[in-house]
Amino acid sequence: MDEGRLFGRSIAFPPRIGEDGRMAWSEGPPNIRESIRIILMTELEERLRLPEFGAGLRTFLFEPNTVSTHRLIQEQITQALGQWEARIRVESVTVIPDSQGNQAALVTINYRLVANQVSEQVTVSVGLTG
Repeated sequence: MDEGRLFGRSIAFPPRIGEDGRMAWSEGPPNIRESIRIILMTELEERLRLPEFGAGLRTFLFEPNTVSTHRLIQEQITQALGQWEARIRVESVTVIPDSQGNQAALVTINYRLVANQVSEQVTVSVGLTG
């Protein structure tokens, strides 16, 4: 099975030079994980020609690390991934306080790859203060 054809292929994120001296490429499930991270890291209106792209998670900076903030983060991530990453189906988004302190929330995204129905998971940290 050609994972590049099945799941997609693009320049690796973060951009880097490969062992052959050319731009590194990613394909398959790693490419999808990179795409998820790009969506989550991009602020709304950051891309001039596509201002609605991204999750806009920086808006939660300086918000309290509370259940209500966690629920807003969960909704924003679910909506952004549903809109911008058609290769997955989000099954759950769990947001909990970071055990290292009250300055961040840990987000775990469980999703299923549309092409082969395999379950995957990504965990990211969302910076807060509160």
